[in-house]
Amino acid sequence: MAVPKPTALPLSKHDFETLSDFRYQIRKFERFSEDLARQHGLTPLQYLLLLHVKGYSGRDWATVGELAERLQAQQHGVVALISRCEKLQFVERRRSFEDRRRIEIHLLENGEKVLNELAQLHQTGLLALHGRFVVPDIRAFDHT
Repeated sequence: MAVPKPTALPLSKHDFETLSDFRYQIRKFERFSEDLARQHGLTPLQYLLLLHVKGYSGRDWATVGELAERLQAQQHGVVALISRCEKLQFVERRRSFEDRRRIEIHLLENGEKVLNELAQLHQTGLLALHGRFVVPDIRAFDHT
């Protein structure tokens, strides 16, 4: 993600309050999610890996590079995370039929099961944010 160029006008107190509340709501949901994952015997990153494999647009698998992007992590760290998830029988690596150089990460039955449980529980947390978790429109900042 490119870093936007700062505006020349100073931010108002209301602007800082808006940004603070936005970050607070993000962190509150993250904490809720992390606690749920741990209660189910997963690390937060293991849960996110499973979620990103299942939630990858247009297919039911993802590559290491795609998962690294989604997790905003280094590829070598994602490879280690995948290995830990393989040992728990949550995912498996498969060589692509279309491009034998590509390795696809697929969910296994155990991964599907725990992910479905956690995703359903996350709906509660998302519902609690309804109307609270709104991306601030920075164009509307006061600048006064």
